[in-house]
Amino acid sequence: MQTTAPLQQHTWLLRMVGSWTFSGSGDMGPDQPPHEFSGVEEVRGLGNLWIVMEGRGAMPDGTPANTLMTLGYDTASGKFVGTWVGSMMTHLFTYEGSLDDAGRVLTLDSVGPSFAPGAMPGTMARYQDIIEQVSENHRILRSRMVHDDGTHTQFMEAHYHRAPGAMAR
Repeated sequence: MQTTAPLQQHTWLLRMVGSWTFSGSGDMGPDQPPHEFSGVEEVRGLGNLWIVMEGRGAMPDGTPANTLMTLGYDTASGKFVGTWVGSMMTHLFTYEGSLDDAGRVLTLDSVGPSFAPGAMPGTMARYQDIIEQVSENHRILRSRMVHDDGTHTQFMEAHYHRAPGAMAR
């Protein structure tokens, strides 16, 4: 098997390698105040083609929350691909997405259990996780539900800041 040479898309992902802190808020549902959260994330390269993003924080009830995201770029499909899993649920989200023309915003599409109020158990929904590279040391992650009519509802936003002294790759 021949090793694949990294492309510009792989290099874009590798810019996130390092130690990060994050803080944000999430929608807890109708008539509920937003949940404020914070934590840490370690991003490491898996060779020069993939990144692994491991986050640690807490759930609204204070129990530990651990997340693991993998991201890469599939040269055959011409799409960014990846996965997301969290210690708080049993569903493995799979991603497929693209980078905007400016090279700053990665939009990742996925399908998972619907968290909409009144949704029947087993109902699936479309989601997007959007990573915006604001600067070398600041990025934003926004999560939203995509409705059948193409509109969306954002339910989470987190700001990530590279830890002091942690250099980008």
